[in-house]
Amino acid sequence: MIDTNTLFEVLGTTVVVSPLVLLAVLGISALVNRPLSESIISSLTRASVLLSLLPAIGILLIMLWTGIRNVPIEVGNWVTIPEQHFHFHLKFLFDRLSIPFLMLSCVLCGVVGEFTRRYLHREEGYGRFFLFYAMFFSGMVLSSLAGTIETLFVGWEMVGLSSALLVAYFHERENPVRNGQRVWSIYRLSDAALLIAAITMHHMVGEGDFGGLMSSGIWPEGTAAVTSSQALVVGTLLLIGAAGKSALFPFSGWLPRAMEGPTPSSAIFYGALSVHLGAYLLLRLSPLLEASMTLQGIVISLGVVSAGCGAVMSRVQNDVKVSLAYASLTQVGIIVVEIGLGFRYLALIHIMGHASLRTMQLLRAPTLLKDYNDLENKMGSRLVHEAWAGAKFLPPSAQRWCYRFGFDRGFMDIALDKWVAIPFVNLFVRFDRIERSVTDWMSNEPSRESERIESHPEDLSKVA
Repeated sequence: MIDTNTLFEVLGTTVVVSPLVLLAVLGISALVNRPLSESIISSLTRASVLLSLLPAIGILLIMLWTGIRNVPIEVGNWVTIPEQHFHFHLKFLFDRLSIPFLMLSCVLCGVVGEFTRRYLHREEGYGRFFLFYAMFFSGMVLSSLAGTIETLFVGWEMVGLSSALLVAYFHERENPVRNGQRVWSIYRLSDAALLIAAITMHHMVGEGDFGGLMSSGIWPEGTAAVTSSQALVVGTLLLIGAAGKSALFPFSGWLPRAMEGPTPSSAIFYGALSVHLGAYLLLRLSPLLEASMTLQGIVISLGVVSAGCGAVMSRVQNDVKVSLAYASLTQVGIIVVEIGLGFRYLALIHIMGHASLRTMQLLRAPTLLKDYNDLENKMGSRLVHEAWAGAKFLPPSAQRWCYRFGFDRGFMDIALDKWVAIPFVNLFVRFDRIERSVTDWMSNEPSRESERIESHPEDLSKVA
């Protein structure tokens, strides 16, 4: 008879391997230029989602029956550097936090997959969409079950890469490609903070296991096993990574750009799962936040500012998808406040309820305007829009400023360009000039003659 531990290992491995197999099949078919039919792709996607969801439900039922609250699945060290005391350890954790979020990911991915099967029927990029979808699904499963920060980083990057690729899904147009690059650059900035946090964790506790930061590893009763100053350093870095992924202030400017992608990707990424991934990371490490009052204050303040900005910006947008995206930002900000205040189960329930609601709203968005216009035509008049009741308490100058702030999306893109991107570029331009002068001096002649060589015949400007 199979014992409980073996059953857990079999079911847990099935949960993780299923989306990776889907990604491998779709990726190999695209690589060898043997595209699969729409029916095969949809059948494979449906089977992959079920083979992740049903074993997860089985693990949950066994845990409820036996009273076990924490089930780790160890894969082992994939990279070990003894001299640097570093190891890349893969570990998956099934507990009262990861299982609900995993089941939410499977259900919503399944719903969006079924919607997309009809929405993109006979579209040229049908197979390409589901390839990126499989990458996203795999990343969400890995991120949900990650027991170490290395495992989380792998899933985190898969989610980010698939997100940027789907923003640029309509690659024959210029704007989607530029906006995809913008989203990817913001992700790179926040992911750098997450990577530094991983290195810092290894130096502090000698491993990347989340349990190493807690004196007891069972969520949510765990307490941080690090000092207040250490918690502040690691927590701040993780907060920057979470802010970039969840579009919290001051990284909210990329959120409307992400609406360039197809409606199914907008629903699953920026209404349901990806936008909540940063909040999920903070929820996973919530005992770390309680180790530092300063860190708690930063988290609460960031959540309040993000919620306020999202509320203002969502009210003045002229695009229904962008308005819903900023409404999602408002709720994510409130969730971050709940995490900062220590309401862990409330935050988890809020994530699940909000993700489900926003997915339905964004999937409904393409036909909303048509139905709205039909309703007005049948009525023979415009629908009455009630103004925000709180506006009457603000002076006219404040009302105009709030409108300008919301319409210009908080000036966040302008601020990042002015205070981050442009100084970064100018710094490396200066380094380039220094390098040029040094090499010219050492060679006693111009050292970059290659720059004066005529461009290759395939240069696009000459072709044009």
